[in-house]
Amino acid sequence: MEIKDAQKQVDAWIKKYGVRYFDEMTNLAVLMEEVGELARIFSRKFGEQSFKSDESDEALADEMADVLFVLLCLANQTNVNLEDALRENILKKTNRDKDRHHSNNKLL
Repeated sequence: MEIKDAQKQVDAWIKKYGVRYFDEMTNLAVLMEEVGELARIFSRKFGEQSFKSDESDEALADEMADVLFVLLCLANQTNVNLEDALRENILKKTNRDKDRHHSNNKLL
């Protein structure tokens, strides 16, 4: 699925099932909440914390999808074409960092 199609699909879902978008500040708070849930799984799967008896890493993909869903909502609400924005961001990073990481001894 292309990003523009994902933005359209999320918009259609919101209009059909969600009644309307939450306001931007609410969605920003929801995004932070979802990132926190993702971080909790990462800290247990890849960090030093252990899973509680009722937890597992099975929700990793679902939590990532939750983050993406809310990010797509925010992009729709603020008229950001994420496909164009990502393309421009990768170009910016390439121009800025094309030699930077290869010369970083910490990464070699």
